[in-house]
Amino acid sequence: MTVRGVFGELSPQARAALREGSDPFQAAYTGAGTFTTDPAVSAFTFRCSPATGPDDDEESAAKLALSALAAHGHPHRILDVAVTDLSTVKIRRRR
Repeated sequence: MTVRGVFGELSPQARAALREGSDPFQAAYTGAGTFTTDPAVSAFTFRCSPATGPDDDEESAAKLALSALAAHGHPHRILDVAVTDLSTVKIRRRR
């Protein structure tokens, strides 16, 4: 799941923590999720890989990801949510 959005009013401490923890080269899809932000810490991309079962659909996966985003406690407004089922992705290997 990839969620793009903008932050609401952040405290200086939250802004500093997000700036410090935002490394685009270390952004990973984890259960808790990781943030990458713009330099002003106004917009963000949140990457999350919620633990879903084989019978879960995109909507239930999206709910889990949005719960993980809300658990971080930062005020935000969501602009876009993208769901990718990695079990359907085909990898083309070079020979």
